[in-house]
Amino acid sequence: MKTNQRIMFIASNLKLLRKRSGKSQEDLAQTLGLNRSTYSGYENEVAQPSLEMLITISQFHKVSLDELIAKDFSKFAEADWSTMENGWQSGAKGSNLRILTTVVNSNNEEEVELIPEKVRAGYVAGYADPEYMKELPTLKLPFLTKNRKYRAFPIAGDSMPPVSHGSYVVGEFVQDWLSLPSNTPCVVVTNNDGIVFKYVFNQLKEAQQLLLVSSNPSYEPYAVSVTEVLEVWRFVSYISKEIPDVQLDSDGMGASFRNLQKDIQQILVHLTDQNSKA
Repeated sequence: MKTNQRIMFIASNLKLLRKRSGKSQEDLAQTLGLNRSTYSGYENEVAQPSLEMLITISQFHKVSLDELIAKDFSKFAEADWSTMENGWQSGAKGSNLRILTTVVNSNNEEEVELIPEKVRAGYVAGYADPEYMKELPTLKLPFLTKNRKYRAFPIAGDSMPPVSHGSYVVGEFVQDWLSLPSNTPCVVVTNNDGIVFKYVFNQLKEAQQLLLVSSNPSYEPYAVSVTEVLEVWRFVSYISKEIPDVQLDSDGMGASFRNLQKDIQQILVHLTDQNSKA
């Protein structure tokens, strides 16, 4: 496809998506952090949005980047729009094929793969590649429940104490993201951020996103669109070479944890209020 044809194709799709959202060019431009003339140029085939802006627009309209670029929305019947707009539910529920490449031993039993820190950055590209997976070391953890899938992920940074930098979190594979209870610690693998370990608050039904919250209050919560999520692994245990350095206050750890839970709830109330005003 030639460049000018691609611009015309994207322009038509952007215009149709905006009209279905019920927004004017001015409204949508402000939402995207653009001036009206810049956004109008995208729809009128004067300019082509950058890849970063296309990703932002696709996330706003809750369509995949591939759909935005590769499909001609002008040919869609209402049933096609419904399938695309609600297709995230099948993906989140795991109804569609979700690739999970695993390593098995000589008894045809699934191993617990460990992702070394040195290959952490390549996991997003290699998680579905059998050649990548079979090169990984494996663990024997007899306390894990049988007939479930587990994997160990390296943790970097200080956002989730008491799990420290250099630890490994063992997670259980979550097939149905819609059923995941809020306030569940999980390893979440995304296109943009790779491997992250956070408390997950399930906002899929309300906003087609997961809210990720750190146990370290210095880190702000942030949301990831369901279209960016590749895998979710529920926390089971963690492996560390260090004993956590916990400073007890006069009320002990119980009070500290309760305060953390209160902070998280206040954040959720604030975000809910913002969504209701939007």
